[in-house]
Amino acid sequence: MRIEAEAIVCALRNHGEHGAIVRLMTAEHGLQAAYVRGARGRRMRPVLIPGNVVQAQLRARTEAHLPQAEIELIHSRAPLLSEPLPVAAVEWATALTATALPEGQPYPRLHAALEALLSAIEAAPAASGWGAALVRYEILLLAELGFGLDLQRCAVTGTSEGLVAVSPRSGRAISAGEAAPYAGKLLKLPAFILAGGQGNWADIVDGLELTGHFLRRDLLGERWEMLGQARDRLADRLGRAAGLR
Repeated sequence: MRIEAEAIVCALRNHGEHGAIVRLMTAEHGLQAAYVRGARGRRMRPVLIPGNVVQAQLRARTEAHLPQAEIELIHSRAPLLSEPLPVAAVEWATALTATALPEGQPYPRLHAALEALLSAIEAAPAASGWGAALVRYEILLLAELGFGLDLQRCAVTGTSEGLVAVSPRSGRAISAGEAAPYAGKLLKLPAFILAGGQGNWADIVDGLELTGHFLRRDLLGERWEMLGQARDRLADRLGRAAGLR
């Protein structure tokens, strides 16, 4: 087995004395795990930062063996490490990808969306410039893995107008009139999810609460605990930046 592809570094786990198992997101081959010799050495540590774009050559004797990888840096996002909120977003997005996706199955839309999200985090001066992209990435991830939300029409009336909430049970949108009697029991549906645009701070926090509910319940289950700290850091820093904490 041999794969040569551009990839996004998503996760790293120490293995042996000097090496590590790295999980890479590729456009054509999906998520790939491989062993990298010297991954914890001075030369490779800055290359294998989650969010970096690399050129990877993966080789294995058979598909049953863990491939070994040779990695070269294409684009580094290491400068984000000095920014607490952006680094929390990169850490969460890459860890979520590495945990949620099955290995070896291509998800080109997710690869493109992840790269676009990381580029937005890198370029935007504040989270209000990339927070909506993160929410949309999580919605796409749910949809690509078979847990899509039904946000186009009200679950009760069938109307596509005035949608303001989502049922936490069914994942279907609810219009303002139907949502009113159930205030506090429904998840908020920020306008930017349907209308596009960036959304304000409060909308972004509401969007992440919406996606987080379904990621935890439908997709990750017990694996949510593996990612809990990364999600908590992101939520806390976003809340503080928004003045909500």
